Amino acid sequence: MSLSAVSGRLIPRKTHVLVYNDLAPGTDLIVHCKSDDDDLGVRHVSYGNDFEFHFRPNIWKNTLFHCTMKFNTEAYWFDIYVQDRDEDICDQCVWKIRPDGPCLIAHREICYSWRPPQA
Repeated sequence: MSLSAVSGRLIPRKTHVLVYNDLAPGTDLIVHCKSDDDDLGVRHVSYGNDFEFHFRPNIWKNTLFHCTMKFNTEAYWFDIYVQDRDEDICDQCVWKIRPDGPCLIAHREICYSWRPPQA
């Protein structure tokens, strides 16, 4: 975990998440990301563009951001940041959103499948 000392205590370093529309030319992506504490709102991301947000993971190692993503009239969801899964991989987390699922671009490319939308 990336930690820094502030006032004599260790706290997680700020994490940046970038969601890049890598679907297909002319395909728009509608993204709505949330955590238990924050609703980042609905974002319209045209092909080749991105949406970025940042936060500081908590010390309990349970920070989670999930996103609903819509394109081509279909809706999908994915946990875009899971502290237990991602904190040792990236603090600059770049996600390329593709038709088959999101891919994390870190030291290597890690691709995941979409999950069905939550009810």
